[in-house]
Amino acid sequence: MTTPGRSDRQAILEASRTRKMARSAHAYVRGNTATFYDWLRAGPHAPRVPDGPAIWICGDAHLGNLGPLAAGDGRVEIQVRDLDQAVIGNPAHDLIRLGLSLATAARGSDLPGVITARMMEEMVQGYAAAIADPTSGNPGVEPDVVRSVKRQALGRRWKHLAKERLDAVEPTLPIGKKFWALSKEERDALEGVFADPSVAQLILSLDHKDKDRRVRVVDAAYWMKGCSSLGLLRYAVIVGLENARGRSDYALVDLKEAVAPVAPAYPGVTMPSDNAHRVAAAARALSPHLGSRMIPVSMLDRTLFIRELA
Repeated sequence: MTTPGRSDRQAILEASRTRKMARSAHAYVRGNTATFYDWLRAGPHAPRVPDGPAIWICGDAHLGNLGPLAAGDGRVEIQVRDLDQAVIGNPAHDLIRLGLSLATAARGSDLPGVITARMMEEMVQGYAAAIADPTSGNPGVEPDVVRSVKRQALGRRWKHLAKERLDAVEPTLPIGKKFWALSKEERDALEGVFADPSVAQLILSLDHKDKDRRVRVVDAAYWMKGCSSLGLLRYAVIVGLENARGRSDYALVDLKEAVAPVAPAYPGVTMPSDNAHRVAAAARALSPHLGSRMIPVSMLDRTLFIRELA
């Protein structure tokens, strides 16, 4: 199967994004953050949106951006997994966005209206309970489905991810529908990123077996992933953690371009001006399991952030 060159990617990615959003109202809401905020500003209820405190918000709090995240020590919690749109803004925007995502998901599943109403009630009650415990953010009650998802995540290993996403346990990325071949310029740029001592330290800090290791790029590809972010630079990289005896463990690393958010920030707030640094700062504030595994980098005259996928 042939893969597109860099000049052909944009049209293919835009067509894929359009097809994804056409599947359902839920998919459309998920993939069109900018339109959501246009609706919010132009709708009849815009003046009634309450002003909350100026805090870090996800900015794109739909269902697909919530899920299990592992910390460096192996603990797993349900946290926000995508902070591309994160700003210091109005937390009411996150609640409205998540509520809309829940409502469209319920409608797409043919659930009765009373279920949607119950979901909205539980969402608000859970948020209020978490706000009442600002130290741990623990709402006090963990639903069975959350415990189930965390148990599944705790049992995940490299071989499981490789079997599902890479079609083999061998550390290679299958070039095809999801992973596209790199140009020489992209490959050289990625090699340069992982030669940076600060990037190598991030990867090694998550390896508790042997600190005396060398980080090397084993394989890399352009990664066609996501919906609203399709069209941005995104790469999957398999790195080897090689010890003095030549034995390697492997890690899957995600590099994603950071761009200016469409989510509105409060006027006068102080945030990092660089978008990758903004995303990393938001991750440390909102999703510490993710923030501890993220670092901003520059590549091909763009600003990106690296995430080690535990």
